[in-house]
Amino acid sequence: MYKLIGSPKTRAFRVMWMLEELGQSYDLDPVPPRAATLATLNPAMKVPVLLDDGQPIIDSVAICQYLADKHGQLTYPAGSLLRAQQDSFTQFTVDEVEGALWTAAKHTFALPEEHRVKAVKASCQFEFDRAMTTLATRLGNNTFVMGDQFTVPDLLIGHCGGWAASAGWSVPEGSVGDYIRRVRSRPAFLKAQAARDNSADYR
Repeated sequence: MYKLIGSPKTRAFRVMWMLEELGQSYDLDPVPPRAATLATLNPAMKVPVLLDDGQPIIDSVAICQYLADKHGQLTYPAGSLLRAQQDSFTQFTVDEVEGALWTAAKHTFALPEEHRVKAVKASCQFEFDRAMTTLATRLGNNTFVMGDQFTVPDLLIGHCGGWAASAGWSVPEGSVGDYIRRVRSRPAFLKAQAARDNSADYR
């Protein structure tokens, strides 16, 4: 059984979702970011941290890809052309989609107040909207970003879609909106969402 460390309000939710997709059992320790107990697991004191056989893995994207590789699901094989294309979507999500969301979040609540610049958030929303336009083009008429197979970047984009909604940003209607709703209606997402909503840390 895996142990997942991190509040379900954070990117730890991505790992919960991935574990549900894979049908893997896990224990959740809903530790908030920068808790003192994180210091020996991640020098940046960030969550999530996944313990596998007692060994820590940090960074939600690395964790999700590790789990997909380990269990041979939701991913194409390393070294294949399809994996390179999949990783391109993952990098796009981290750089263009999540980057805008996280920068806006840092200037809303994460940074010390004296270091927040409210004007940055308008630029972030512009970047996010531009990324959604790019996503629409790259997605085309596909069910998922890689075609008919749900892979790691779909999970990451689906999580970012909810993050955007909580920030008051909207995704465009049409192919992108339908895609994000489709991703977020998967049984594993709904199961992870129920576990998050029932967590004492979340209420």
